Amino acid sequence: MQSDEDRLILIETTLANQEKMLDELNAVIIEQGRKIEYLIKQNRYLLNLAEENGVKPLSEETPPPHY
Repeated sequence: MQSDEDRLILIETTLANQEKMLDELNAVIIEQGRKIEYLIKQNRYLLNLAEENGVKPLSEETPPPHY
């Protein structure tokens, strides 16, 4: 049978490990949030670029050089 002191040490060790894991998971979540924000900005930029440089009507297109 474990003594009260051994049980307390086990509980404290388990709690410390869980706190460490929680800190590590929190860091992962923060990094993912940064990456998501970057990807959102990049996506907006690319969408704007595609809209600005989209296909023009045939009347506005420059004929190819071989014409």
